[in-house]
Amino acid sequence: MLASSLVALALAFPFAVAQDLSVPSTWRDPSTSLSFLDRVSIAQNCINTLTAVLDTGTGSFSGLGYWQNANVLSAMANLDYFTKSTTNQQAVTGSLNAAFSLYADYDQYGWWATAAYYGYRAYGNLNLLNHAIATWQHVSNYVITASDASSGKQPNKDFPIEGSCDGETMVGGVFWRPLNDDTSVNSITTGYGLIFLFLKCAHLVRESLYIHLHPCCNSANFIKATNMNSGDLVLDTINAQDCTRSSSSWLFTYNSGKYIEGLSVLAFVTGNTSWTSLMLEVVAAATKAPAWEGSDGIITEGADVTEDNDGVGFKAVLIRGLAEAWSCNTGNTALRTLIRSYTDVQYNALLDLASNSSSGSTWYSPAWEGPGPTSFIPWGQLAAVDVLVSAVSVNS
Repeated sequence: MLASSLVALALAFPFAVAQDLSVPSTWRDPSTSLSFLDRVSIAQNCINTLTAVLDTGTGSFSGLGYWQNANVLSAMANLDYFTKSTTNQQAVTGSLNAAFSLYADYDQYGWWATAAYYGYRAYGNLNLLNHAIATWQHVSNYVITASDASSGKQPNKDFPIEGSCDGETMVGGVFWRPLNDDTSVNSITTGYGLIFLFLKCAHLVRESLYIHLHPCCNSANFIKATNMNSGDLVLDTINAQDCTRSSSSWLFTYNSGKYIEGLSVLAFVTGNTSWTSLMLEVVAAATKAPAWEGSDGIITEGADVTEDNDGVGFKAVLIRGLAEAWSCNTGNTALRTLIRSYTDVQYNALLDLASNSSSGSTWYSPAWEGPGPTSFIPWGQLAAVDVLVSAVSVNS
C-alpha cells in the first residue's frame, strides 16, 4: 500500500517529454586538457590557502560566515573521497566534531550536517554520521505534515499555518528557522533537510527506506508544485502563515543546486524514473539560466570582491549538486556531458580570468569573469573550491 502511494506521489505532477541537454555553442571553453594529477593539485592548493586560516577548535575559517565554513569542509571531504585519500581528514573531522560539540542544535539549517555526511562518506567515521542523523532528527520537527496542513497548525510553531498556497499543497515544506515565531518555509531547507539528508542517512544506516521515502517525496513534490517557477528554476521562500512569497526575481543558484542533488539521490534510491525526469528538467534549466549567467555560460552571481555575503557561496552549491547528479547517472551520456561542460566553463574561467598566482599561492576572485584579485579573498577561495574539486570528479 505504501509503495503504491509513493508512486502516486511521484506521478502527481506532469513532466516534459524531453529535456534540452545540449551544450550551447556560445559557452566559453567547456573542456579541460589538464591531467587528473594537475586537477587534484590545483584543488588541494586552494584548500591549503583556506586551511591556513582554519580554527579547528571551532570549525571556522577566518573571513567566512557561519554556513560558508561548512561548505569548505564539504569540499575538502569530497576531494578526499574522489581521490581515495585522507589528506584533509584530520582537519575535516576535527573541525566537525568541535563544531557539533560546541553548540546545541548547531546545525539547525542543514549545512553542517551535509558536511558531516560527506565526511562520513570519505572517511567512514561513524561519529560524523551520528552528527548528520542528529540534525536530520532535529530538522524533522519542522516539516509540515499532511496532518499539520489539515489542522492549520504545526506543533513547533505558535501561529496558524495555511495548508495550501495558490491552490498547491504546503505538505512537505520545511521551516527555515527552528524558532516558534518564524514563518518562512524555504527551498534550501526543504532540499537539505528532507530530500538529500534524510535519504542519505536512511540509506547508509540501512533503516527501512519506506519510512523515509514518504516525507522525502512530499518535500520533492512541495518544491515542484508550490515553489518552482514556470521555467523549472526553484524559488526561494514562502510564508506559511499568509502565503506571501519572496520576489520572483529571487532566483539563486543554490536552491536549484540542492534540489538537483536531492532529486538525484531520490531517483537513485527509488529507481523511479519520474524523479530522474524532473531532475533532468531542473539541470537543463539551471545550466542555461539567464538569471545567473551570460551567453558564455560563466556564472555571474555573487561577484562581490569588497565584502563577504551569502550570495558569493551560492554558486558553489549548484556546482556540487551537479557533480552529485553526474555521479548518480552513469548511464546518461548527454547529462554527464552537459554537467562536465558546464563545470569546465566555470573551471577555465577561474583559472584563466579570475585567478592571481603572483604571491606563490593562487588566489581566486568571487567574480569569475575576472579580473584576478590583488590580495587573498577568503570568500573568493570559498566560491572557487567546489568548482576545483568537482572538476577532479566530472573529468575522470
